[in-house]
Amino acid sequence: MNIMKPVTRLTDSLESSWESVKAQAWIGSILVGGFLLGIIVVDLNRRGMIPAPFNSYVPLKHLIVIEQILTLLLFFEVISLIFSFVHSVSISMGKQIEVLSLVLLRDVFKEFSHFTEPLLWVQIKPFLIPMISSALGALIIFVILGFYYRVYHSQPITKDDNDTQSFIDVKKAIALFLLISFVMIVLHDIWLYLQTRQPHQTFETFFTILIFSDILIMLVSMRYGSSYRVAFRNSGFAVATVLIRLALISPSPFNALIGIGSALFVLGISFNYKYYKPSMYQEQKEDRKRHQECDEP
Repeated sequence: MNIMKPVTRLTDSLESSWESVKAQAWIGSILVGGFLLGIIVVDLNRRGMIPAPFNSYVPLKHLIVIEQILTLLLFFEVISLIFSFVHSVSISMGKQIEVLSLVLLRDVFKEFSHFTEPLLWVQIKPFLIPMISSALGALIIFVILGFYYRVYHSQPITKDDNDTQSFIDVKKAIALFLLISFVMIVLHDIWLYLQTRQPHQTFETFFTILIFSDILIMLVSMRYGSSYRVAFRNSGFAVATVLIRLALISPSPFNALIGIGSALFVLGISFNYKYYKPSMYQEQKEDRKRHQECDEP
């Protein structure tokens, strides 16, 4: 597939640049610099030193800066999630759950940003349960992910090297599409924010696209093997993405409960996928297929 070559080369180049030590150092510097700059700008706005209309884009609470910098961190994590599609469907699923756990932690500071300074118990009390549920939900998901990565076992869906490379090329094309889509979503939401001063559902929109991408990967994988085990795993991962999408739009504590449920669902799929033994009929079917491939000139 000659048309795939420039796509795969571009995806490889972008991933190599993004995952490089230099790029990661830049990301860390951007996060630190953005956090310090945000605090300074908010303080200047509180003192009335930022002229109109620019002051309307700057919050008046220092606590909001924490939520904003964690949102920026989530943007970077989503890009890493996109590139993980290339290597492993299971690793990509794990990255999705990682993003969900970070969203829950971000929600703690999102509730925290409602408070005035200095902090008063009267204003904290209504937000205490949502904050605790989000924090505990993120912690439980973090623990589940530890078991998930222990269970993870890399195994190609086909023993044919050409088919394996072809499947990887398709995933690279999907990853490039996801990257372009995410950038467009971010730019569109920034434009809307400048007009309305209201944040938009960037991550929720992107996870909707992820659902279709997971289904597409599941269907493409069927070209290289009709194994029930692979079909169930990939279909189940698509269901998990739906659950994550629901968790992102659900109020507390349902977001944490749905998030924990999706993580446990993925853990159960991965555990059984690793130790699943096909039926005698399926083994004989796969043996006949391998023999046919060996007999082809």
